[in-house]
Amino acid sequence: MEIKTEKINEIISQIEAILEAIHKSEPNYKGFLERVNPVYVKSARNLVHYTTFRAFDLRTTQKRLKNIALTRLSKAGGHLKSSLLKTRYILYSLLGEPPTSNGKAGLSIKNGKRLLTRNTKELLGYRSKGRRVRIMVTQPTEAAYDYKMVSDMVSNGMNCARINCAHDDPEIWGKIIANIKKASKAYGKQIKIAMDLAGPKIRTGSITPGPKVRKFAPDRDDSGNIISPAELIFVPEITEDSEPNTVPVTLEWLKKLNLGDELRLTDTRNKLRRIKIVKTDGLQVHAHCYETSYIGTGTIIRSKNGALEDVEVGELPQIEQYIVLRTGDLLTITKADVEGNPAKFDEDGKLVESANISCQLPEVFDGIKKDEEVLFDDGKIEGRIENVFNDRFEVRITRAKEKGSKLKAEKGMNFPNTNLNISGLTAKDKVDLEFIAKHADIVNFSFVNSKKDVEELLTELEKLGVTNKLSIILKIETKAAFDNLTEILLTAMQVKYIGVMIARGDLAVETGWDSIGKVQEEILAICEAAHVPVVWATQVLENFAKKGLPSRAEITDATASLKAECVMLNKGAYINEVLQLLNNILSNMERFHNKNDAMLPKMEKA
Repeated sequence: MEIKTEKINEIISQIEAILEAIHKSEPNYKGFLERVNPVYVKSARNLVHYTTFRAFDLRTTQKRLKNIALTRLSKAGGHLKSSLLKTRYILYSLLGEPPTSNGKAGLSIKNGKRLLTRNTKELLGYRSKGRRVRIMVTQPTEAAYDYKMVSDMVSNGMNCARINCAHDDPEIWGKIIANIKKASKAYGKQIKIAMDLAGPKIRTGSITPGPKVRKFAPDRDDSGNIISPAELIFVPEITEDSEPNTVPVTLEWLKKLNLGDELRLTDTRNKLRRIKIVKTDGLQVHAHCYETSYIGTGTIIRSKNGALEDVEVGELPQIEQYIVLRTGDLLTITKADVEGNPAKFDEDGKLVESANISCQLPEVFDGIKKDEEVLFDDGKIEGRIENVFNDRFEVRITRAKEKGSKLKAEKGMNFPNTNLNISGLTAKDKVDLEFIAKHADIVNFSFVNSKKDVEELLTELEKLGVTNKLSIILKIETKAAFDNLTEILLTAMQVKYIGVMIARGDLAVETGWDSIGKVQEEILAICEAAHVPVVWATQVLENFAKKGLPSRAEITDATASLKAECVMLNKGAYINEVLQLLNNILSNMERFHNKNDAMLPKMEKA
């Protein structure tokens, strides 16, 4: 019994040390706590307590608490002080000496959960019947013109519609919102509208485009035999929606083509090629070719028997180029907006000029330092800054595919160890915010890194007269945002109501793929302590949305979203099928999970 008593006393000593640290921590956050909105007074204080609590290594104490069948405090975040005091009281009771006074307990377990439930309802609207977790759906451009698509989303369980201001324009956004409201009214549901500010985009600049040429090649088997011919589609002009095998010609010439016509051309390699018309379909004429052909702007097409006049191929788009990078290569990042180019070598293979590409956000150059890490294209290519100059910096590639990785224009750049000190609000964001203030329920704040960014947003909301009318979801997508999360939340708590989106894609690149699991769990815990609802985002059932078939890993990931208050889906051709599946998964699995708490319904056979 002496050993047990000794261990119980050790647990009590640590709990009392934590309680003392909590008592001393509140004055350190006095400035934050004095400014929070009345709805967050208890939540903000509990968040401060939890942040202090997590400064301790609790693993030994947790094991000892488990061994005597007491709470391990791992799920006490939403009601921390109360759980600590109650646990201490039980421990003293086990020693036969309960304290005469146990102090002011603060939030009870029930009240902590009530605060989170209320805040979730205010931010994300009413939950669907039989499902606690809300579903947010990213709206495609088609939602502006296809009412049935939007109506089906509402019917299939969408609770919140997301519009990304990085795409389309106010006219399109307005039409999407009109369809959402129409469908909401038809089904008697209140669908919240959330709009993302684009934020500053740190991306690679343009690359010198390739020639205006298209390649057409027949399919061959492993022995080189033709399985099917190359198909060309003659059209009057090429648009953004045109297929990659279209060839523009004059409308007058196109109308003269008939089924069975045989054509000739000399391709860009000076090879004679034969083409046969196999189908006419209005302003599209299909043709087959049994030899590989490179057709460029200005290529002359002739008829075999001279029945048609010659015609020139019209304007083809330039081939998108890329820079191939291998481990050990040097890449120059330029401040000036100049077209990038691959590395240049002399006849002996000696490097003459390293590859170069620009960065679309010149402000980056004010914060970078030698030896800091830089990642490209969602972390597919890694490098380290080797030299920094006024107008450029040089990156030594430290990781790429064995045969080289392709870096294209408009690909993301991340600086996980650099304090870039870039404002989360751009000039475009401030213009878009005016529209959002008039038409949306929630603004999704991208690229928030610090309390300063939040203060800037709050200032803009005050100017627009929508403080406490427009809710805020803070997108946590950088290492800095995660490191500063407590101060970010306490600053945002000056208004009502707020939420957090775990933007797992960018966050994984910033914090490292090996750390994203830990980081997302920490964000969930911190937000639970603050009674702030969380949106589980990025690539949820994405394969299913785009290709119509989910992977097993995607199903498991969707189940993991039960730890959050909302799960976000990205757009895709099969989005309504995804919605139906996710609605079923969440509804069925909520019998087994209530946020982090495992539930045990009666066991049933599969």
